[in-house]
Amino acid sequence: MFRTTLLLAALMTVNAIADNTTADRTLFSFNNPESARQWQTVNDGVMGGRSDGRIRINEFKNLEFFGTLSLANNGGFASVRSRGSALSLRNGDSISVNVRGDGREYTLNLYTPARRMAFSYRATFQTKKDEWIEVTIPLSKFVATSFGRVVSNAPISPTQVSGIGVLLGDKKPGPFKLEIDSISVMQAND
Repeated sequence: MFRTTLLLAALMTVNAIADNTTADRTLFSFNNPESARQWQTVNDGVMGGRSDGRIRINEFKNLEFFGTLSLANNGGFASVRSRGSALSLRNGDSISVNVRGDGREYTLNLYTPARRMAFSYRATFQTKKDEWIEVTIPLSKFVATSFGRVVSNAPISPTQVSGIGVLLGDKKPGPFKLEIDSISVMQAND
């Protein structure tokens, strides 16, 4: 039920921008190969799994997140995340990501410097195979999680968000590929 709720919330906002937002501000673009240095992969190998997720800046100047998801050895996730830096988010903002996917469901994660293990704020989105889409998710739709489980009474504090990432954990073993053209914030009106 939780995954379905998150998916529906994300799908309702794909290609739609709330009336209370203004022009976007780019958080990440991938214009040169050095752009990949701002990112790191974190796969289920940290828990003994066998998934292989990698990144590169491709010839189209997109961040390409690709590899093979494996359920072997209690595995089942591959992820990429930005290295910590202040993103200057505010209440009412939305995160907008331009992606071309493989038809799989991914999770957009926001990270804070909280001292909790495996903690992030999550919202899922569905890709369309080989099609570019813009996914726009309001900060209010992100749900606090730890090890994939919902954490109660942990509202997001936008000013504390210091990283963003994408995770694949749809329990479908096999190859995957997601291209990210850019990540922006749609800023709330004052």
